[in-house]
Amino acid sequence: MRLLLVDGYNVLRSGSAYAHLTEGVPDHTHDAFNVARQALVTDVATFAGREYEATVVFDGGGNPHSTGEARKVAGIQVVFSSAGVSADSVIEELARAAAGQGREVLVVTSDAATQWTVLGRKVTRMSAAGFAEEMQGIRRDIEEAVCEQAGKRTLAGRLDEDVRAALERMARGGKG
Repeated sequence: MRLLLVDGYNVLRSGSAYAHLTEGVPDHTHDAFNVARQALVTDVATFAGREYEATVVFDGGGNPHSTGEARKVAGIQVVFSSAGVSADSVIEELARAAAGQGREVLVVTSDAATQWTVLGRKVTRMSAAGFAEEMQGIRRDIEEAVCEQAGKRTLAGRLDEDVRAALERMARGGKG
């Protein structure tokens, strides 16, 4: 299975899909960031589907209490880097280890330094904006599928077009 690594705060700060959730918020401890983190984790789980094993890494380096312990949320790993360790370092290490095992790795970040460090071998990169665009397409596809299924739940949605037209003519007083 391929590995998806997402630079959490980088995507939240640089991805237009999430910027409105954290705009003007001074730091990552604010409740608005909880909402933004949840939205991102949900999107990553949707994007990953059954194609990727996914990990979202948030920078916990400035938090003296951060242990770097991974937690499973919505089927994906969520990690706050350990105190004194950047999210970039964690992502780079995870990417190197997975590529060393021959796994394909996709890193979602717009951080130039991380991009240059991880690119190569079986590691590719998607920008935060690219991820946001992909998620818009996925949401559109889901919405279309839901609308299509909703139409099939009605009797009219299950009728053959000719039968439906004949019934409509009959309802207007015409002959079927």
